[in-house]
Amino acid sequence: MENIIEVKGLAKIFANQTAIESVDFQVKKGEIFGFLGPSGSGKTTTIKILTGQLSPTNGTATIFSEPVSMLKKSEYRKRFGVITDNSSLYGRLSINDNLKLYCDLYDVPHKKMDEVLEMVNLKEEKSKKVSSLSKGMAQRVLLARALLHEPELLFLDEPTSALDPTNTLHIYEGLRLLNAKGTTIFLTTHDMYEADTLCDRVAFLNKGKIQLLDTPDNLKKAHSDSTITVELTNAEKVIIPAGAEGAEQLFHFMNENQIAAIHSNEPTLGDIFVQVTGRKLT
Repeated sequence: MENIIEVKGLAKIFANQTAIESVDFQVKKGEIFGFLGPSGSGKTTTIKILTGQLSPTNGTATIFSEPVSMLKKSEYRKRFGVITDNSSLYGRLSINDNLKLYCDLYDVPHKKMDEVLEMVNLKEEKSKKVSSLSKGMAQRVLLARALLHEPELLFLDEPTSALDPTNTLHIYEGLRLLNAKGTTIFLTTHDMYEADTLCDRVAFLNKGKIQLLDTPDNLKKAHSDSTITVELTNAEKVIIPAGAEGAEQLFHFMNENQIAAIHSNEPTLGDIFVQVTGRKLT
């Protein structure tokens, strides 16, 4: 499968502080790629380099097989969308008027606005001024704006950080729909549930370096202790191994009608991150 992003030996140093160091990865066309790590790990620095907002100190990064510096040209601007921590809206204008400006800039029909507002659960709020919106609502407007022109590539930096669970799930549905239409999504987050829910592959970033990179399923299998927990009807919990020995114990509990529940002990992505890096995702 064709790579839409290729990064080799990427590094960024601010004064005497290294933000990222020797970062290598590729993002395949059509996938949702998660770039995961706690605050200060280098996620936002990487996304700003990939969107042409920062120049790297060392290494190379290409988008659409072109150096990231080319993204400043108008013909490339129309091929991607981005939401970062410095994205902004026109506060004096309504949600609808903000989106109209963007439609005109990207030659998108105005009828598209209601579609993207539906995706972010804001269709009934479109006449509200942006200055009156909560942080979470403004975040959803930014996402709607990024979705308007159905970009080939969408960069999202912590897109649901200010949203409640209901609207977060609404955004997930919209992103899956956009991805199904062919948009590649590069997602930075410290929310491991979000990454597990959305991403085809994930990279763990810690102190500016990638520690692991694989599919969520492969990472969980590789770090599983191959046990299951059986909760009995007397509230006792018994951990049993996989294989013949565990199967024999499980059959005994089933035969005695003692099983209340069975749980896999497969680790979460958060568990794996802590195990590999020794850091919590905050």
